[in-house]
Amino acid sequence: MQKLTDAFAPAELEVIDESHKHAGHAGARPEGETHFKVVIVADAFKGASLVHRHRLVNQALAEELADRVHALSISANAP
Repeated sequence: MQKLTDAFAPAELEVIDESHKHAGHAGARPEGETHFKVVIVADAFKGASLVHRHRLVNQALAEELADRVHALSISANAP
């Protein structure tokens, strides 16, 4: 959450661990923390296309996505 807060100074931010919904799926680990949903509202997304907003979030979380996060669902909007 800190990386998203630092990158976007969001008006709203929610990070939800949905790993329990994916038990037994590819990329899932018994200890969890592999599947997340991010809901973020920030001025940084004003005028940006859906694809660009997703790319911005993916860039901010590149390290996590390359290592321990298998799947990320993103809802990124401007206020």
